[in-house]
Amino acid sequence: MGMTMSEKILAKHAGLDSVKAGQLVTCELDMVLANDITAPPSIAKFEEIGRPVFDNTKIALVPDHFQPAKDIKSAELAKIVRDFARKYGIVNYFEQGRVGIEHVILPEKGIVAPGMLTIGADSHTCTYGAVNGFSTGVGSTDLGAAMATGKAWFKVPEAIKVNLTGEKPADITGKDVILTLIGMIGVDGALYKSLEFAGPGVKALTMTDRLTISNMAIEAGGKAGIFPFDEITKAYVDARVTKPYEPVAADEDAEYCREVDINLSELKPVVAFPHLPGNTKRVEDIKEPIEIDQVIIGSCTNGRLEDMEIAASILKGHKVADRVRCIVIPGSPAIYKESMKRGYIDTFIDAGCAVSTPTCGPCLGGYMGIMAAGERCVSTTNRNFRGRMGHVDSEVYLAGPQVAAASAILGRIATPEEVK
Repeated sequence: MGMTMSEKILAKHAGLDSVKAGQLVTCELDMVLANDITAPPSIAKFEEIGRPVFDNTKIALVPDHFQPAKDIKSAELAKIVRDFARKYGIVNYFEQGRVGIEHVILPEKGIVAPGMLTIGADSHTCTYGAVNGFSTGVGSTDLGAAMATGKAWFKVPEAIKVNLTGEKPADITGKDVILTLIGMIGVDGALYKSLEFAGPGVKALTMTDRLTISNMAIEAGGKAGIFPFDEITKAYVDARVTKPYEPVAADEDAEYCREVDINLSELKPVVAFPHLPGNTKRVEDIKEPIEIDQVIIGSCTNGRLEDMEIAASILKGHKVADRVRCIVIPGSPAIYKESMKRGYIDTFIDAGCAVSTPTCGPCLGGYMGIMAAGERCVSTTNRNFRGRMGHVDSEVYLAGPQVAAASAILGRIATPEEVK
């Protein structure tokens, strides 16, 4: 029996010729990641082990959740990470002014690559499947041990094959694809399974689309979300990665526990209603206007340059509705700088948006966009659980950048077509 992409990566890193779903394996790691929230407890566990780091080039520390520090506690957390990075000479440590959102920074800087095995103490570490790697979130204790040993154990996941066909319409983004998929299979539909994307429709997806889709594999319970290596991946990776890499491809006779078909040409802009990412509805099917108080455009899900471009193209020449606060957060300094060069930042400010330094900020209810009771937000982030972005009686509606920007202008959930 052949192997899936996930199985091939895990087998290689376990030093085995083959593995199968359900098998327990111990693997050598290519990259270990933590942020300002998850690194401190990982560091505490690491110090208990009493060994040096396994490789200072294979650890990435990205203080992005509460940075720039919002209060004394967040400053203290960042200091723990900063001191650890200096003590052990961590190469991939990013200080303020050079830091961006972790899952934007690592692909952008070529730190992750095809065929790599990456773990991170953050559930959205699955983002890097977009570049044909196996990456997944773990707990802080596992990460602390990994920083000392360079190893982690895995149960080889079953895989769901997502067959993509058709051409993606101009008003559809990767966010619509993944929200549609989660709506189809549910928030536990891929529980401890790998989502493996395939089919002729893959070529219709940009790298931004793929990064968004892989990022939200966890919202369906997925252990990972992996795309095949193709010319689009190669162009993206070769412009960033300086070390050799080995892409993987699923065998023709690979075994999947389920197959799901999505025709991209049939998709419509969608939003995920409170309080689950799987509570997906097409915008055109919303019968009564849903007025909003806030819009967030950014995050590790939709804070990339293409997201900024889409939002700016819709906001240009328009104003954010009087009742709406629109916050735009570029995902990295490079994206911020290029957005300035292209005039996107001017467009956002002229429209009445607040533009932030790269940070996770409001996505996890951190700061810079916390909501009061009764308020509603259309957000390009990845989760809309109750109380995720503030008061337990506030509401988050997940959407792509095109829907978020149009909604900011009209003051209600809307599509770009309505703005025209």
